[in-house]
Amino acid sequence: MEIKKKLYIIIFESDTKAGKAFDVVLLWAILISIAAVMLESVESIEKTAGSYLRAVELMFSAVFLIEYILRIYSSEKRFGYIFSFFGIIDFLSVIPGFFSLTAARPRFLIVVRSLRMLRVFRIFKLGRYMKEGVFLLKALKASRYKITIFLGAVCTILIIVGTLMYLIEGAENGYTSIPRSIYWAVVTLTTVGYGDIAPRTITGQTLASFIMILGYAIIAVPTGIITAELSVSRDTDNKGIKCRKCSYITDDEEAIYCKKCGFKIRPGFKKMVK
Repeated sequence: MEIKKKLYIIIFESDTKAGKAFDVVLLWAILISIAAVMLESVESIEKTAGSYLRAVELMFSAVFLIEYILRIYSSEKRFGYIFSFFGIIDFLSVIPGFFSLTAARPRFLIVVRSLRMLRVFRIFKLGRYMKEGVFLLKALKASRYKITIFLGAVCTILIIVGTLMYLIEGAENGYTSIPRSIYWAVVTLTTVGYGDIAPRTITGQTLASFIMILGYAIIAVPTGIITAELSVSRDTDNKGIKCRKCSYITDDEEAIYCKKCGFKIRPGFKKMVK
């Protein structure tokens, strides 16, 4: 039991000198193993040093497997760790390395180990910045319905425009099907413009010009929605929404106006008329 307790302190605790050293060594091992996978994807390097890189990958896979077993052994709640976020990531980072003995492609899934770099937050005590992440996540969650409606409207526009281009241009100009025409509409609306398909007729070019201009306007919409929610969340604390005029705090999450002074505490929101 004494060994198990010491292992737990080293592996799971970063406050101690040994725990911090363990995490630093682990992070370096993750970086080196990922670098080996990336280098192996370069054809010229793979031809000259492929066998050495595969040996390095296999060695690190064995190291990470031992580490994973020790984490399970020393954990106070084994199933709690196994099914936790880091437990699942640790498992996924171990398995692909041994697939390389029988197949080539799964080996490149080892890059999932980069997610384990999140442990750097524990080492350098950056956990306080997670509060800002929660703040952003809260704004995204509050705007999910508006963004869903927005995406639905965009998808409708893409289907309509794609169908129109299929009818206007036809297969002779590269618009061989409605799905392919919708693909062109997506590329054009997002202002990517691969150029693999382009309208040839004047009508098609006019419609394409409209979609290009519309694309710039559409890109700004989700940004505005999230920014509005961030502005609202800024005035929200654990107790509720704080009025920017009189500083009154209400715990009513659906409140639009301040119950004390009547100031609009959620700009951009309107009450639904039943």
